[in-house]
Amino acid sequence: MNAESHLLVARELTKRFGGLVAIDALSLEVRRNEILGLIGPNGSGKTTFFNVITGIYASDSGETVFDGNDISNLPAQAVYRAGIARTFQRSRLSLPLSIFDNIMVGNHMHLDQGLWFNLGRRGAFKRQFEEQFERARELIKIFDPPLADRMFEAVGGFPMIDRRRIEICRALISQPKLLLLDEPSAGMTHEETTQLMNDILEVKERVTDLTVIIIEHEMGVIERITNDCVVLNFGRKICQGSYQEVAADMQVQEAYLGIK
Repeated sequence: MNAESHLLVARELTKRFGGLVAIDALSLEVRRNEILGLIGPNGSGKTTFFNVITGIYASDSGETVFDGNDISNLPAQAVYRAGIARTFQRSRLSLPLSIFDNIMVGNHMHLDQGLWFNLGRRGAFKRQFEEQFERARELIKIFDPPLADRMFEAVGGFPMIDRRRIEICRALISQPKLLLLDEPSAGMTHEETTQLMNDILEVKERVTDLTVIIIEHEMGVIERITNDCVVLNFGRKICQGSYQEVAADMQVQEAYLGIK
């Protein structure tokens, strides 16, 4: 497979916190337009990997190539501008703000935020507001059409599944090439998880040129929605392949599935 088919390539990434090696010479490749599952026990380095490639942490060694460009240790804003967006395991929504306001937090790259534009060019400001509102509304409609009629309601009044939908829309509004989802089903029931995975598959079908990496502990989710899986243990990659391949791997069964 040629390099152009890979959107993200990590080579020998290592991240230490004092004497703890959180990511240990990790190398992996993510094909364009696939959904890759990143799995492993708690503390295996999954979220740390997200934090390193998105510029929250600097790696101690190794490199990250995204869409043909070296983004190793770039600041988070530069990574965002390059086309990577993410969600977090713990909700980062501002509960008093509306759905629309929360989504727009993720779209500052495409907004003219200058004082003169906001105060002096009222017509242009109005047009920009209307365009961005419609974009946000269309994204929400993919997840839940009735939710699109409540764009100015505070998100604190919505259940967890709707908050997760809003967070994903906030990441998608910047039109990223790579979307990182960190345990999007955390705090939800099995039925809600099924609904949200339906939503993600619908988004993947309707949003062109989108690659997704999802951290998830529920193996039914990984089996259903991923094209490929990477399994981490103690910061190292111990297996990569389809769900069926990794589930049959003896190292994975011992480290993650508890089979000896």
